[in-house]
Amino acid sequence: MEKLIKSVFDPQLIKKDFPVFKRQVNGKSLIYLDNAATTQKPESVINCIDNYYRKHNSNIHRGVHTLSYESTVMYEEAHKKVADFIGAKDWKEIIFTRNATESINLLAYGWGLHRLQEGDEVLITIMEHHSNIVPWQMLRDLKGIKINVLGVDNKGNLKLDELPGLLSEKTKLVSIIHASNVLGTVNPIKQITQEAKKVGALVLIDAAQSVPHIPIDVNEIGCDFLVASGHKMMGPTGIGFIYGRQNLLEDMDPFMYGGDMIEKVTLTESTWNELPWKFEAGTPNIAGGIGLGAAVDYLENIGLQNIYNHEEELLRYALEKMSEFDWINIYGHKSDSESVGVISFNVDGVHPHDVAGMLDEQGIAVRSGHHCAQPLMHDLSMDYTARISFYVYNTKEEIDLCIETLKKVKKLFG
Repeated sequence: MEKLIKSVFDPQLIKKDFPVFKRQVNGKSLIYLDNAATTQKPESVINCIDNYYRKHNSNIHRGVHTLSYESTVMYEEAHKKVADFIGAKDWKEIIFTRNATESINLLAYGWGLHRLQEGDEVLITIMEHHSNIVPWQMLRDLKGIKINVLGVDNKGNLKLDELPGLLSEKTKLVSIIHASNVLGTVNPIKQITQEAKKVGALVLIDAAQSVPHIPIDVNEIGCDFLVASGHKMMGPTGIGFIYGRQNLLEDMDPFMYGGDMIEKVTLTESTWNELPWKFEAGTPNIAGGIGLGAAVDYLENIGLQNIYNHEEELLRYALEKMSEFDWINIYGHKSDSESVGVISFNVDGVHPHDVAGMLDEQGIAVRSGHHCAQPLMHDLSMDYTARISFYVYNTKEEIDLCIETLKKVKKLFG
């Protein structure tokens, strides 16, 4: 795609960059509204991966021949692109993983398993994805730590007035989602980070739902760690990253052990490689990392602020249209707080899976289920919702078609 003029944003033009939209689903043009689960991939990312395998495929760091050198440069350059994208001070603060889930586990094992003691506390919120709950439960069972939980109010916002009472000198980590994949709520992570620092706690931000949509600067936020998944930001599946402050990463123990993460090995002892390779054991997902770098290029070409503005316009339009029907129950979005383009809803008398199934018959892809956020769903007194989520290639016309189909769903099921 040619360089976009910053004042012009045309989702129809952008859509042409994505091969998937050339196909039909059930005889209908594809309308993809499941972007919180994963995003579609532009031609530039697909071509980048194809080009790597066709012309450069080789293992990195382990050869002096041309292909190995080229692969190494491309893979390291991808780290630098991600570092610049989120405002990291040094590209060595970027560790490539499989996804945000593995990134959180890297911290839980590499830091938590060796640093947390019985009685230490970790603070999370009730709106966390399972990936930011289960690893801390593992440490609770192994180490005897305590997990504190910050709740949400009836508007879908965190109960920030309760935050100081949950923080103490025992709090060693605040691990918090930036944007909810259920409610769309964007949490005030800078404010929360500042509160955490008052008691000396480290801060981990789960930015899987925000990095693709909102301009982020980790130094401006002041967090210690930040994680994201490549597949939610137009990159390939099987690649993600964790940002960590360099001094903390250097002090941490490795997550996995083996090739390339070592400096020296004898039969009696081993020493570790420099960052970031200390945490990237074995042959990594080289093509995925390079593809993630290409996705960052594409996002920066469009501009994160342009993306956010477009999604905000779609979100407000969809909320206004959906609110016209009293049989559509929307969760969250009950205040003027910042939100990403995610709407979870239910249709009275219709199971979310049936809603999603009928939408699919019209070529409209949405999500239904508990969205890997069962504690939040329980707090909202439900088991499942349907969910639509927007990205750069979505339009108001697609929202209109979605709502027209929802009207047919309601009529059919009564």
